[in-house]
Amino acid sequence: MGRKHNEPNSTLSNRLFHLFALLFSCGLVYTFLSSLFTPSSVSEFGSSLASVHATRNVGGCCRGIESLELWGASVKWGSEFKFNTSRDCCQACKSMCTGKDGPCLCDTWVFCGNCETCGSKFGECWLKKQKDSLAPERREEVPPGEIVSWTSGLIFGKGEGIILLETEYGALHIKLFPDCAPHSVAYILELVALRHCAGCEFYRAESRGQSWDSEGNHIENAAFGPPYALIQGVLEAQGTPFEKLPIEDCPTLRRGSVAWVGSGPAFFISLANHAEWGNEHTVFGSVLPEDMHIAEKIAALPTVHDVWHNVNVTVLKKPIPLLLRRIKKSHED
Repeated sequence: MGRKHNEPNSTLSNRLFHLFALLFSCGLVYTFLSSLFTPSSVSEFGSSLASVHATRNVGGCCRGIESLELWGASVKWGSEFKFNTSRDCCQACKSMCTGKDGPCLCDTWVFCGNCETCGSKFGECWLKKQKDSLAPERREEVPPGEIVSWTSGLIFGKGEGIILLETEYGALHIKLFPDCAPHSVAYILELVALRHCAGCEFYRAESRGQSWDSEGNHIENAAFGPPYALIQGVLEAQGTPFEKLPIEDCPTLRRGSVAWVGSGPAFFISLANHAEWGNEHTVFGSVLPEDMHIAEKIAALPTVHDVWHNVNVTVLKKPIPLLLRRIKKSHED
């Protein structure tokens, strides 16, 4: 009888041991990622870690920005078009943006989802079309004390929502993902509107080495770095205050993914598929495949070795200034 009473305690001890081992191993991964991307003595990764799991997207992207009312020409009137959730409203806009019949008929959705403040407007879903999707019209002036009950989002169809990241080695066309990372894309569009980006630059370059092939696939039995197959920089214009961005959609990084380090403004372009890094980076865009040779060219520039938190990295001998700007002509995805 004594043995039977001891067995549950033994099982509980084993479970606790495995739980602590799992937590410890996860902590090592987070520490490594922090070291991999941050040269400073204080990592931004840990502070945003709690929000990563709370905001991770499940079942596809359909995100918007709360307390934001975007304007534009209406293609569906919300007074006659209602849904229960903002996601349903977003999906309705997406259904008018298949890419088969030219530009999207809808590129903006606006939803009233607060039953207390929306009143009779609760559930209204306004679908709209912007004159300029890279500079969407918005309600700027809100009377003191008034609560903006609307949630708004953008949808970029095929050939839309593409900006240029210009360098002296060529221009990278980047397709933005407002339905996955609306706050990040809103910030990028603010930088585009500035028409300058003093202080924006690439400062780190890591080739694919012998670990990933030209399509970004990891080579069997090869190490996962160094080098780490990325180019890293910062997107923060001097003289413009930067507020940390929320962690948004964090898919597995693919070749061409453009993602933040933590909450920005440090960012990187992945030169390979990085499943080994998990789902911890907000991806707000992707470099068009035909421009990846420019990213590879930058990764091959002269570098010097450095050590960030006991991780060997390679830093560009000469940082490369960046300029964000819009393009006039469409490009296919």
